[in-house]
Amino acid sequence: MTEALIVIDMQESFRARPLWSTLNNPDVIANVQRLVDHARTTGTQVIWVLHSEPGSGGTFDPANGFVRLVDELVPADGEPTLIKFVHNAFTTTDLQFRLTSAGVRKITVCGLRTEQCVETTARVASDLGYEVTYVTDATATFPIPHRDAPEDRTVEELLADPRTLAAADIVTRTEFALAGRFATIRTTAEVEKG
Repeated sequence: MTEALIVIDMQESFRARPLWSTLNNPDVIANVQRLVDHARTTGTQVIWVLHSEPGSGGTFDPANGFVRLVDELVPADGEPTLIKFVHNAFTTTDLQFRLTSAGVRKITVCGLRTEQCVETTARVASDLGYEVTYVTDATATFPIPHRDAPEDRTVEELLADPRTLAAADIVTRTEFALAGRFATIRTTAEVEKG
């Protein structure tokens, strides 16, 4: 097996937050499932990665019960679920060891937080020598508030603020930053075609 699909942060932690209503890609869960189904039929290793912030008291604190895959996605037997504590999927997990041990040289990344956890994982993977495919329609993100915006703002206030960075702009910037440098940008349909 020389390829792996890395599914990053597709977890209930995000759905439990008010910002979930601003998710830019309502098809992300369905598209991730398509990638997983394709990987399983082609013998590609599927690795699930979740983000955890123990003791934080928020939705990423495992004590609150949200650090689990979204209900629609179910790992098959033999598909590991790794827990990370930083943005990229490599630094605080044994992901690199698992990939190296399996002879993986090509990885496909998808999941939540286009510009954060998925992008940083793609960049680190590229720096480690992996051939990376970033599946743009199997990732999703949320608008980013301006650095001076109060943390306790409502979703409505966030969206009304002209300084808020729109999710569409985040996707465009991420694709520009990754394409040809750190990853090949593809759609779910393109991955399915091979």
